[in-house]
Amino acid sequence: MVKFPSSDAPNLFLIVVEENWEGMHYSLTQFMSTPSSKSSPSTPVNKRYFNRELSWLAFNERVLDQAFSLKYPLLERTRFLSFVSSNLDQFYEIRVAGLMQKVDAGITRRSLDGSLPTSLLDEVRRRAHAMSQREYQCWREQLQPELAKEGITFKHIEKLSKEEFVWLRAYFRREVYPVLTPLAIDPTHPFPLIANKSLNLLVSLRNRRRKKEKPLMAIVPVPRILPRLVKIEKKGGKGDSFIFLSEVVRYFVADLFPGHEAVGAWSFRITRNSHLYVDEEEIENLLLSIEEELHNRRKGAAVRLEIDDEVDDEVLENLLTAINLQVEDVVRIKGPINLYRLMKLPDMVDRPDLKFESFEARVPTALSMRKNIFSELNKRDYLLHHPYDSFAPIVDFLRAAADDPDVFAIKLTIYRTSGDSPVVQALMDAARNGKQVTALVELKARFDEEANVQWSRRMEEVGVHVVYGLAGLKTHCKCCLVVRREKNKLRRYAHLGTGNYNPSTAKTYTDYSLFTSKVGFTSDLANLFNTLTGYTRKPNFRKILVAPYSFHSEVIRLIGVEIKAAKAGKNTLILIKVNSLIDPECIDELYKASQAGVRVELIVRGICGLVPGVKGLSENIRVKSLLGRFLEHSRIFHFQNAPAGNRTYLGSPDWMPRNFFRRIEVAFPIEQKEEEEKILHTMQGFLQDNEFAAELKSTGKYNSSPKRRKLFSVQEHLIAETKEQIAKQVESSLRRSSGKANDQGEGNQKNP
Repeated sequence: MVKFPSSDAPNLFLIVVEENWEGMHYSLTQFMSTPSSKSSPSTPVNKRYFNRELSWLAFNERVLDQAFSLKYPLLERTRFLSFVSSNLDQFYEIRVAGLMQKVDAGITRRSLDGSLPTSLLDEVRRRAHAMSQREYQCWREQLQPELAKEGITFKHIEKLSKEEFVWLRAYFRREVYPVLTPLAIDPTHPFPLIANKSLNLLVSLRNRRRKKEKPLMAIVPVPRILPRLVKIEKKGGKGDSFIFLSEVVRYFVADLFPGHEAVGAWSFRITRNSHLYVDEEEIENLLLSIEEELHNRRKGAAVRLEIDDEVDDEVLENLLTAINLQVEDVVRIKGPINLYRLMKLPDMVDRPDLKFESFEARVPTALSMRKNIFSELNKRDYLLHHPYDSFAPIVDFLRAAADDPDVFAIKLTIYRTSGDSPVVQALMDAARNGKQVTALVELKARFDEEANVQWSRRMEEVGVHVVYGLAGLKTHCKCCLVVRREKNKLRRYAHLGTGNYNPSTAKTYTDYSLFTSKVGFTSDLANLFNTLTGYTRKPNFRKILVAPYSFHSEVIRLIGVEIKAAKAGKNTLILIKVNSLIDPECIDELYKASQAGVRVELIVRGICGLVPGVKGLSENIRVKSLLGRFLEHSRIFHFQNAPAGNRTYLGSPDWMPRNFFRRIEVAFPIEQKEEEEKILHTMQGFLQDNEFAAELKSTGKYNSSPKRRKLFSVQEHLIAETKEQIAKQVESSLRRSSGKANDQGEGNQKNP
């Protein structure tokens, strides 16, 4: 329990508002090159690698840069700001929490770059705190004023008109007040657990009659179902007015405590350790264990306190004591805590001129009809590039399989999916139709565990066979296999992807999808699913590369092929696109390739442990990162001198130890030359992008691409190409319709 020693201090109460969820550039090597006072000067840090945590912070600074950038529509900039807030939450929940555990346990083993846990934690806190301050500076000084100029205002209650105030008070009494339940804190009621990432108000109250009575505290939880951003209704007038729910509760808080007056109120929010601790070898029911750990996560150890910067020092000290945090874990906030709440703003405002221009995704004509999809896949493979190509064919493929009486079995992996997933619905429909349906659900998909537990329960209820993969390995691959009877024999159809079976994110994430009925692929997938659901020591695959069995060793071998080719005087190229690159063995092999004269082009969206452009080490390596309208999520691996049909791979894995050794991942070759050339053409577009791409330097800084050339955005270029393709499809369709009409007209003339 928190004690407030001053006998004449005001009564203190705690109001809780629960909450939920990728310019200034930091140098990654600045910290690495200067040993901490706590580290040994005789043991310098390793300059061959960037630090993982600091690399992530540098990446998130680039996300924050997009919120400042005038290149984006105003409401889209608010989305980038909300991404920064969500990313920081997850960073604290996992990475900072892990560092704090190491320090608390007295672990002194250095990280890959040579940093000690203690000095690294200090630096991470400093930079993350500075990022938070810059995040709120962006909101206060740029976005909020610019939104106001467009008639989108965020008001303080004191600035409301009489009409607006009357509406807001009625809203509070009708929608908010009934669900608030003050919980007293006194000798008989210990200090309660405050939920992870819940938004709170610490309120100081005085009894109107007995102002010198001993201080008290209380918790008032506000259910998550209430919107955190309140749109003020008004008659007539232009524009939209909003107010944050925390301010509404704070203003009317005295209504919860009749006879008291509020003399101070400060918003705060606690972030907690969100690791799941599940020993799969020792448990009998993984689903029940995950559900229990999800409950435990809500009360994990506190790792960060965000609080109103005007909070009284004594109040802050007592609160820190209650939640077992130190002053260095405090982030003082000047503004509304948790800007992730702004994510919903663009959807609440009808201002298309302040958003990205909408565009229609393309559907290949041959895949536009569900009834024809299997016959089309018998003819050829189809490669889709989302979101430029629609995700609809994947959903249609599953729905067709669910309805088709000749389909016997469907097998699919689920890592993340949407809240109203048509993919899950198709699997359930298939099970109801008597087909054998197997869903490999990854219960430990970070921050999606709860949703996946719910899907698992729903699917099991209708007869879907739900399994959870291999002990100790996350199932991260994106694969589907359909078995169909055709002409008295069974034929298999496959879908492989780089992204999740999630129609929602497929509109904003860039990913590839491959449809194929080739025996080499489908037999490998059958082998993979049997491995995941049954027993096998070491499966063999002919076409696909599978982690943890063959992917890492094959990547090392393919890098070696380019090194050997360079030494033989051939033109060489390694072209890689991933979200993260921190595997030390792969980094070292890429260094060897650079030293052998191999040209290495890396497109790494986020964390990168490789230091490019160092003479004698990595002078032939270039690293670019692209942040734009869409989240770059596809993984592409190209080795120029590998045999035809095995030069270019797409897949689910990043180049991280966890993907190579602790996950089931699949990379698949692109055998059709035409499709391979399209992929490589797009990759060249990434390398040429000088509008939204930045290049990572050996200093750890990201420098924007030179603007001497005409501005070029690969994403905007691909959108333009998509529009042209759709226009050609429409024109072709009209010509066919016109031709049919003419044929019918001529026929009518001949046969009146």
